[in-house]
Amino acid sequence: MNADIWSALILGIIQGLTEFLPVSSSGHLELGRTILGTSWDTSSNMMFTVTVHGATALATVVTFQKDIRHIIAGFFKGNTEERRFALALVLSMIPAAIVGLFFNDVIEMLFDGNVFMVAIMLIITGLLLFLADRAKKTHKKVTYADALVVGLSQAIAILPGISRSGATISTSVLLGIDREQAARFSFLMVVPLILGKMAMDTLDLFSMSQTYQDQHLAPLLVGFVAAFITGLWACKLMLSLVKRAKLSGFAIYCLVLGTVAAAWTVLA
Repeated sequence: MNADIWSALILGIIQGLTEFLPVSSSGHLELGRTILGTSWDTSSNMMFTVTVHGATALATVVTFQKDIRHIIAGFFKGNTEERRFALALVLSMIPAAIVGLFFNDVIEMLFDGNVFMVAIMLIITGLLLFLADRAKKTHKKVTYADALVVGLSQAIAILPGISRSGATISTSVLLGIDREQAARFSFLMVVPLILGKMAMDTLDLFSMSQTYQDQHLAPLLVGFVAAFITGLWACKLMLSLVKRAKLSGFAIYCLVLGTVAAAWTVLA
């Protein structure tokens, strides 16, 4: 097994474990690439990142398959609550979709081993989690205005080091939304965006030369499978933790990791 396959396997496991836990999967992927010394170029890094995010999006679909069927059925049957929830999901996607469509080149540049930026964003994630962990429990449902604000936090979380699940769940909880619904909303809102981006990148891959495909297809497949399997477990774990308001441990982890990474980049 060559180095790229081993790297893809390890990074896929990292993605699966960290996508649903509020510790920034993209930040861990960047740190992992630096430690492993991968030789992928910027486009390859971005394609791998999107592919393993696609795997965890699929894990989300599997975990929430009953919820998704219920939302779709309720929407077309005129169920007011499910239709409102579905429209809120659509609204929440708009900020990240705009950023992805118009700033794709800038985003790719961020995924190029900037460890210091990742470190600072991890520290910010840790502080946000501390605030959310201390928020009062409520039974408020997601409003359309809430959906847009949570969507903005998701767009900001495109920055490597800002945890997408951490940012969106924390923002929801700080807005007073019920914790269980906040987690459900957070995990579902990203699925269409990731699967759409993955489909576009897959088309780009197959438009490349056969040599390029031979070099990159196997690592992408290995990373995808590893991220999907570990993501199934991590998603269920995170749902359980959010219900019990157990986020302070992740906050400490992000603060410590961010501080160590920042110190390492300064002293290296």
